[in-house]
Amino acid sequence: MNRNPENILIVRTDRIGDLVLTLPLAGLIKEKYPKAKVSFLVRDYTKSIADSHPYIDEVIVLKQNRNKVAFFENLNLIKSKKYDTCIVVYPVFLIALILFLSGVKTRIGTGYRWYSFLFNNKIYEHRKNAEHHELEYNVNLLDKINIKNNVDEKNVRYNLNVDKDSLNVVKNILTVNQIDLSKPFIIVHPGSGGSSLDLPSIKFAQLVKLLAEDRQQILITGNKEEKTLCKSVKADTTAVNLAGLFNLEELTALISLSFLFISNSTGPIHIAAALNKYVVGFYPKVISCSKERWAPYTCKKLIYEPSIDCNNCSIEQCKKLNCMESIDINKVFTDIKNVLNKNPEK
Repeated sequence: MNRNPENILIVRTDRIGDLVLTLPLAGLIKEKYPKAKVSFLVRDYTKSIADSHPYIDEVIVLKQNRNKVAFFENLNLIKSKKYDTCIVVYPVFLIALILFLSGVKTRIGTGYRWYSFLFNNKIYEHRKNAEHHELEYNVNLLDKINIKNNVDEKNVRYNLNVDKDSLNVVKNILTVNQIDLSKPFIIVHPGSGGSSLDLPSIKFAQLVKLLAEDRQQILITGNKEEKTLCKSVKADTTAVNLAGLFNLEELTALISLSFLFISNSTGPIHIAAALNKYVVGFYPKVISCSKERWAPYTCKKLIYEPSIDCNNCSIEQCKKLNCMESIDINKVFTDIKNVLNKNPEK
């Protein structure tokens, strides 16, 4: 076990929210080992999340050919960096093999995969049981480099930065769309990455209608493929549909200007939490994608799950029973109103 690491690689090569929930590791490492170099290995489309982070010295993008890991390119790259420690937060066989072959002395990862022999410092925690939050599981990996931290929703530090150029682009778009930046606005983001079960779009539309009738400024966001979904959620309200207009850096900048963010279990809700915004999220009771493991890690949140009481909930069962349909939008609206009424900026 390397008690005094000097050159550390943190591996998180999956999605946006997963990377956001891994960012706090950088600050915790620097607090314990201020002279250590901390690098992150990420996928290209999530890179902007880690860019300009005050405690991340280098962001390395996983090299891929047609969405497949470019084995020898990555091996040569990681070998050249001479890492003494790697923390594999998101385990994938090929990446684990690359790290093994590249000669990283201390390789920290799960002990529950068939290829776990490639790690020489193993953590035995079954994340699928959701006994802890994803962020807490991530932090627990640091125990292997002698970092013990009682992180919680009150003291967590993401240090997520907003790109200034993207902020200017966003402000111009909002001005063109007649959004009053001197007043708070709400973002509704009805799409998702498909890793969980979503609130039905008609429910989002009901919520947008209630908020619009209450004269709230509402922006609806989504990617280019979600334009039709966002249009249906806007319906004939005064909400402004901005689907397809922003890349990830710009969406992050937009969220930084907002007061409250509403969505399913998806990456941007974690961006909003990291930026200390109020968040409203909708989660199924399925353990693997439940609020216990995947809710935004913040004190400023309203989280809703189905009112249907079921045992051993599964995605298939949830779909069959239309569980997410049972969420009471009137209650959601009332709770949001209470948050808005406490806003000193109004």
